[in-house]
Amino acid sequence: MPKPDPLVICRNCAYPYSDLGRHDKHQRDSDNVTPIILIPARMGSTRLPDKVLADIAGLPMIVHVLERARAAGLGPVAVACGEAVIARAVEAAGGVAVLTDPGHPSGSDRIFDALNLLDPGGVHDVIINLQGDLPSISPEYLHAVLRPLADPAYDIATLVAPVTSEEEAKAHSVVKCACAFGEGQEVAPALYFSRNRVPSGAGALWHHIGIYAYRRAALARFVALAPSPLELREKLEQLRALEAGMRIGVARVPAAPFGVDTQADLELARRNLGHYS
Repeated sequence: MPKPDPLVICRNCAYPYSDLGRHDKHQRDSDNVTPIILIPARMGSTRLPDKVLADIAGLPMIVHVLERARAAGLGPVAVACGEAVIARAVEAAGGVAVLTDPGHPSGSDRIFDALNLLDPGGVHDVIINLQGDLPSISPEYLHAVLRPLADPAYDIATLVAPVTSEEEAKAHSVVKCACAFGEGQEVAPALYFSRNRVPSGAGALWHHIGIYAYRRAALARFVALAPSPLELREKLEQLRALEAGMRIGVARVPAAPFGVDTQADLELARRNLGHYS
């Protein structure tokens, strides 16, 4: 059998085919779970109101995210909607939409609501929470976020990418993860998350990417917890899990995906994705 082109990206770990044995292992790991991808979406946004329905190359942003999630081929994909107008846009694009309580305080609460409506029998044992403002997210990253769950010690998985500039390291909007990868390691435990530069000292810094994979029991436990002191202090929901003793594993990927938070981001997304129209 010929080897794959080394420039082709592995769908399971988001890295080139440089080590076939490693990629075969990722395929076996991903075969052991039955994921469902849920995309929480609501109209309210502090910096860019109604951004999930913003037009990008003729489609609402949420539909771009939906299409990227479908392209991953991992399992069912649905949008957990806070309002009917989002559901109509998703359904018009042939997607599955679930109306959830608009008063949910977070995306994790919203996807848990949708999960119970879509899968009351518990068929899906892993839930991928994909943000609705990542219109150019690589489908391979959805495979990558499953990697930590190959280790039963982890309750939750997420992604990190290298911080590549001093500006990025200092940016309050960029969440940093305190973690360390040993030689050849692609997964590491997350020890802390902060908007500040952590850890101190010389060495790599890691940009947290807000895509999560939860074991079903871990998601149920997480949404039942009250907001924690460090979560409220840093305004980072994932600290609630760490403070409760849950273990978060991070998989590293080459670069942070582009997210839409401001009008300038939206204009850039329109330029970059214009070839879809």
